[in-house]
Amino acid sequence: MFIKSLYQKKKPVLSFEIFPPKPEYPLETVFQTIEDIRDLNPDFISVTYGAGGSNRNRTIEIASRIKKNYGIETLAHLTCVGHSPAELDQIVNQIKSEGIENILALRGDPPRDQPEISFRPGNYCYAVELIRHLRRHSGFCVGAAAYAEGHVDCKRWQDDWDFLRAKVEAGVDFLVTQLYFDNRVFYNFKENLLRMGVTVPVSSGIMPVLNPNQIKRMIYLSGASLPAKLLHLLDKYGDQPGEFEKAGIDYAINQINDLIENGAEGIHLYTMNRAEQTRIIIKNLKTMGKIG
Repeated sequence: MFIKSLYQKKKPVLSFEIFPPKPEYPLETVFQTIEDIRDLNPDFISVTYGAGGSNRNRTIEIASRIKKNYGIETLAHLTCVGHSPAELDQIVNQIKSEGIENILALRGDPPRDQPEISFRPGNYCYAVELIRHLRRHSGFCVGAAAYAEGHVDCKRWQDDWDFLRAKVEAGVDFLVTQLYFDNRVFYNFKENLLRMGVTVPVSSGIMPVLNPNQIKRMIYLSGASLPAKLLHLLDKYGDQPGEFEKAGIDYAINQINDLIENGAEGIHLYTMNRAEQTRIIIKNLKTMGKIG
């Protein structure tokens, strides 16, 4: 099933993101997570893709097994950094052979030990190039990332809007936002999309903050701002890990409730493969009946 059709059937669409375990860990560790959250009835599960294509085979295998063994629609991440167009064709054919119909097209990051990999002649450097490449293949629904606060590498807001519009015009069917912690940022983002004439569905990316070090790392990597309410939690519970996790879960619950009450088209929960915390969040939503 194409994910774009889910947005036509219901609102909001609920999705989870998981990541493949490191090569030294067995794949079954991630399937235990899926076993523990499958009864939450996500509309689809996305599977991330390692830097420079690392974990690629695991991404495809996990996405395939989720769909075949659990009957849950899947979204396979695919990045263009580190791949030639010919390599991308091989990967796309492998994805298609596994019955996967949905791809999240991303630029991606080079491996830390190969920072020059994205600059090799003939390689794509931007997600929009990958989207155009995918549109030469039939049988896929294509999603893309959106950055409610702007991409950390963009120096000007206008550049960020131009890149996003180019991705949609290249053939994107839906968008998934990067994490953010202030819903006002998202509402402003949606208003700007409408002013630009962009009407594809958007899922709001929500990452529960479970420990102080995590939030610092996420802000460093994503460029997301830290609202006063979250800063207060950091100051109040920064040296109390258990209390901070509870407060972070409550923050995510309140954030999602507000989004749904205000008409969000989709909620995309970055689970970090944490089944127990994911269950607590979904089970405690006031609006559970609307997304279950």
